[in-house]
Amino acid sequence: MLTTQLFLGVVAAVTFVILIAVCLWLRKRLQKREEKKAKQKFFKRNGGLLLRQRIPFSEESSGGSLLKLFFKEELEKATNNFSESRILGKGGAGAVYKGMLSDGSIVAVKKSNKMDEDQIEQFINEILILSQINHRHIVKVLGCCLEIEVPLLVYEYISNGTLSSHIHGNLSHNSDPTVSKPSTIILSWDHRLRIAAEVAWALSYMHSCASTPILHRDIKSSNILLDDTFRAVVSDFGLSRLLSVDKTHLTTLVGGTFGYMDPQYFRSGQLNDKCDVYAFGVVLAELLTSQKVVSSNIIEDPGLVKRFTLLLKQNLIFEIIDTEIIKDLEDEKVILAVAKLARRCLNYNARRRPGMKEVAAELDQLRKRGQDIPHDECFQDNISPRSESSYSCKSDCTEEDNQNLVSHD
Repeated sequence: MLTTQLFLGVVAAVTFVILIAVCLWLRKRLQKREEKKAKQKFFKRNGGLLLRQRIPFSEESSGGSLLKLFFKEELEKATNNFSESRILGKGGAGAVYKGMLSDGSIVAVKKSNKMDEDQIEQFINEILILSQINHRHIVKVLGCCLEIEVPLLVYEYISNGTLSSHIHGNLSHNSDPTVSKPSTIILSWDHRLRIAAEVAWALSYMHSCASTPILHRDIKSSNILLDDTFRAVVSDFGLSRLLSVDKTHLTTLVGGTFGYMDPQYFRSGQLNDKCDVYAFGVVLAELLTSQKVVSSNIIEDPGLVKRFTLLLKQNLIFEIIDTEIIKDLEDEKVILAVAKLARRCLNYNARRRPGMKEVAAELDQLRKRGQDIPHDECFQDNISPRSESSYSCKSDCTEEDNQNLVSHD
């Protein structure tokens, strides 16, 4: 009798354990199924189907010319589960994390706090535009993760802060800080002039040489990144737009950053390449003065652009120029020439502003004059063999433009 009861007890215990194991297995399988459905749902909502139709993706490697579709788990591991210690910069919209992929490469992972439909549209737009760009001075997107609620963008890692952080020392307020803490070295005039020329050539490429013209729409010093050699890299293409070759402008909802926004665009909503020229003129004024574009006291201070243009008109421009950049400068005429170029870019009448190709060429001429170097060497930082791709230069681009079109390899 006792033996029978013991046997039944053992059978019941084993059965119970088996049932528990089966239930756990079924639960885990259901969870995986739900996770798979959720990933498919997020992938579709985040524009995965559209992006796959428009862009060649790879799921195996982030190298080469193909963008990579990253898995959620891969980026969580790369950023130590998005640890606060990995944060490169933080803003109201989200944060950027430093990550190390399984192959040892360092990347910047952009993670937003949340996204509505408009922000998801900007996310898709940024990937579509950056996938068409192949230029040394434009940030390279490596891939994205679409299988989570808030999609992630993965960029090349730029190590030396933003132009804004070097000029104003405001690293914690960068809008797109895909970078680490910058050095404390004051940017010399040679550095500033080279940075201006590199950004100008990047914009010239976008406007004139890309297969479809690209309007950035948010050029500002915090969207210009610097590497260890102070090479300039234009970033943040969320607000950018493609302009059909048969059109001169787009009519859009006004977007951009106050202080850098073209006043004519702000009034009319008509976006064209001269809007980027105006914003670049503001950046030139920043490089010359090291002053913020918008003061904390908006009521009493008209802003950098008005102060800059007024003093230039009164022949008092050196009252606002940063003294640190001119104390060791032998020829102040170069600074005056850059200031006048900035004023042309800031002309209220968009038609009277120069094109970015003209601006870039003039800045290179000024570099030649200021450094007494052969003209060809002005382009030395931008020359590199360029891989064959669909991003061919349009026929109206000069050889100088072609020299600036490079691969990131």
